[in-house]
Formats: sequence, C-alpha cells, structure tokens
Amino acid sequence: MKQYIAAAMLFVLFTAHADARPYQEMFANRTDFSEAEKPLLETLDFQQGAIKPPEAKATLNVPADFYYLNTADTKKVLVDIWGNPAETAEGTLGMIFPARYAPTDVESWGSVVGYSADGYVSDADAATTDYDELLQSIKDSIRESNVERQKQGFEKITLVGWASPPHYNKSAHALHWARDLMFGDDPKVPHTLNYSVRVFGREGVFQFNFVAGLEQLNEIKDAIPTVTQLVQFDKGVAYADYVEGDKIAAYGMAGMIAAGAGAKVAAKVGLLALALAFFKKAGILVVVALAGGLRLAKGLFKRNKTPTA
Repeated sequence: MKQYIAAAMLFVLFTAHADARPYQEMFANRTDFSEAEKPLLETLDFQQGAIKPPEAKATLNVPADFYYLNTADTKKVLVDIWGNPAETAEGTLGMIFPARYAPTDVESWGSVVGYSADGYVSDADAATTDYDELLQSIKDSIRESNVERQKQGFEKITLVGWASPPHYNKSAHALHWARDLMFGDDPKVPHTLNYSVRVFGREGVFQFNFVAGLEQLNEIKDAIPTVTQLVQFDKGVAYADYVEGDKIAAYGMAGMIAAGAGAKVAAKVGLLALALAFFKKAGILVVVALAGGLRLAKGLFKRNKTPTA
C-alpha cells in the first residue's frame, strides 16, 4: 500500500512540474540578461498549460503568450527581485506574467493570483449599480480617512478616478475595474494604478491583482479578455452550479469594488488606511487590492541594464 502511495505522490510531483521550463528556454531569443539577473532567473520555473494552483478547486489554463510562477517563485519575484516586504507574498496562489517579459525586466508587469472562499457572490446588482455614484462615495471615504492617515505620518491619497470603469462580463462571470490613485500633493509624482479582476465561482472568487505602472494600462486592458478566461472551475463548483442553500458572500459586485478601495477601513500604526497592498516595481509604487495595506521596505533590486524609455 505504501508503495502505491509513494508512486502516486511522485506522479503528482512530476505532473505539477511537467510544463515547467527554465528561463533559457522560456526566453530563447534573449541574450541581454545581465550577470546579476541570471542567478535569479535560474531559480524560477516558468509554467504554461494547465496549472493546478495549491488548494484551489480550479485549473488555470495558461496560454503560450503568458506564463505562471508558483507560490514559492512568486515570493522570489515580489521579495528578492522587486524588493518588497515578505508579507506581501503571503497567501498568494502564484503570479501570471506576459511571456514577452522576464520578471527582472524593468518594464515587466504581472498579476498576483489569489482566492477568497467567501461564498457565492450575487451578480444581481451588476447591471443596476451607478458606478459614477460609487466612485464619488469611495472618493469621499478616502478623503475622510486621509485625516487619520496624515496623523500617522502617511501621505494623503487621492482617488483621481477610474483608470478603467467597472465592467462585468456575464458570460465569463468576471468583473474588472481599475483606479487611478495619487499619493501626496506633488503633481510630478507618477500616479499609481490599481487594476483588479475577479472571476466568480460557486464557493468563492479568484482574484487577479495587477502589479504595473499606470503607463502600462493599455497593455493590461489588452490582456483582460485572456485573464477572464484563465479559470476553469472543477466540476460542481462553477458559478452556474449554484443551488439554493449555498453559502452566500456578504457583499455584491458594488460592495466588492468599494471594499477593494478600502472604504471606511480604519487607519492603524504601521498600516495604510486602505485595504490594499503596496508594491514597488522598477522604482515606482503600485498597489493591488488585498487583505491589508503594508508599508514598503526601502530595498529595491538594482538592475544593471538601462531602463527602457
């Protein structure tokens, strides 16, 4: 019996990495990686095809123009390469990247993958929500929270507006939206992008939170149709499998967007007064909607190559 169990475990381990590729194969046409980048890229397994994230009742079908990094590799990217605090990598299921970029590229961007088992999210309010009114409500809430933020020594945050207004894809059961945020009062400081995609299932929500600069908004918009189709829920747990009596999430579509913006979240010492995680990427500040705000560490991986203009 033990032999069968051992064989099964080996099979699982093998198949989990069957589509993993080294960086030399993933970026076969690239010869410009610096000596500082190569050892970091050597440690990563670039995966494509059908990916089974840990503890998820779903498969991510990653096409050839994207790749997936598992939980351990995601931590290497967020912490070791991009220089963020270790806490920012907790609770992730991995990351998705466009295949044209390596994680060490200055212009690279990716999406942190997560899952929230909050139950079935009703889409009944998707078509009736006034998103301009919701935007104003979120702006007012952030403005109110800035008083406490500044008492704690943080810069104020201004929600400039929708970088991309909320849109619900009913056939894919996916919601996506993006915010344009500004920190402080200096107009020369680049704005911050917060782009979120949510794919709904019977028992919870897959989260795709993009770590990118505002100038990469159009690239991300082009990727959204692919991202909303990545998730294939297991039999019986897709959104359409809902039956009366299932656990219902305590929020709808509008509530999810408002909560992601940190509406009425109290400021605490060491935490930003938004339900967001703040990442550094290529020397700029980017933000994604996660469980809690985190202060940035000072270190940032220094690349030897000159940033692309």
